[in-house]
Amino acid sequence: MKYDFDKIVERENTVSVKYDMRKEYFGTGDVLPMWVADMDFEAPPQVVREIVKRAEHGVYGYSFRDENYYNSIVKWLKERHNWIVEPKAIRFSPGIVTAINLAIQTFSKPGDGVIVQPPVYFPFFDAVLNNGRKMLENRLVNNNGHYEMDFDLLEKQAKNAKILLLSSPHNPVGRCWTREELETVSEICLNNGVLVISDEIHNDLILPGYTHIPTASLSEETAQNTITFIAPSKTFNLAGLFTSSVIIQNGGLLQKFDKMLESLHLVHGNVFGYIASAAAYQTGAGWVDRLMMYIKGNFDYIENFIETEIPRVKMTKPEATYLAWVDFNGTGLDDNNINRILVEDAKLGFSRGKTFGKGGEGFMRINVATPRKNIETMCHRLASVFGKK
Repeated sequence: MKYDFDKIVERENTVSVKYDMRKEYFGTGDVLPMWVADMDFEAPPQVVREIVKRAEHGVYGYSFRDENYYNSIVKWLKERHNWIVEPKAIRFSPGIVTAINLAIQTFSKPGDGVIVQPPVYFPFFDAVLNNGRKMLENRLVNNNGHYEMDFDLLEKQAKNAKILLLSSPHNPVGRCWTREELETVSEICLNNGVLVISDEIHNDLILPGYTHIPTASLSEETAQNTITFIAPSKTFNLAGLFTSSVIIQNGGLLQKFDKMLESLHLVHGNVFGYIASAAAYQTGAGWVDRLMMYIKGNFDYIENFIETEIPRVKMTKPEATYLAWVDFNGTGLDDNNINRILVEDAKLGFSRGKTFGKGGEGFMRINVATPRKNIETMCHRLASVFGKK
């Protein structure tokens, strides 16, 4: 089946956060939006057909997740990630951020330490602080554009922590953690009684040459000490359907989490999310493979253009996700001026690196899941303000 990722889909006036809230976020509505982490591509056509088919039924009453829904997730994880998960270990959440907050509330108490690894997805910070937990920052080490975890500091912090929030693959720096790195993290956490909460929403968006290793798949011991979050939302561009999964293979932890879900009556979700999720996991493998080749092409275009035309700007070598992590510190400008020039002069709307915490100053996160024409436009606009002088 052919998929047209070059197609320009008009997204304005569709109550799109990415497009229709540009003025609120950037102060102007005319920037090319490459900030919110959803794609400008249509969802797989076979998924759209299933949604339309269900919509045409005309009755949208209460629904439930059937065996087909759970089995599609189990089959996907086994085939794509070599991870064996039982259906009984899977729970529903409308979103991963919601699930992270619920897990923190369930498995820690106010004042407990929670480790985060900035620069990282900013809702991690809110989940810690808004729930009255103590944030322990294990800042990633930037070795000439290659990010690594500071295991020495992590080992010290683990003695005073209850939870580690792990972004795997990492948003925004694009690391696909190796087995060795994950084994070290897991060993430190197991030795110190620290529960690993692994946000793996980008688990399917892996670039050629890299392999995503589910944290919980490392060993039975690790499986018992890990809570994993996944979703079809990033993989298949279904974020607006708010359907995510929490995977807990430890029976005792699962029982505690179930009590939290029941207390908040997080039971039903929405029928279109169920339909789309099952259809995507059952039929979407080929679409994802083609998507990631296209994303790689976008990354390659940006990398080559920057090296040739904008040498003061550097892009971190991506290993996963469709999010470029770009360093503008070589321009000699401070963070505010970099952003001002990008918005006012280049008419580009990126996510500011500083919102991802320490180590993000002077960086921008750029969503490259968009047709090549937009990538070309973005690059030439960048060159107009930060190109060779």
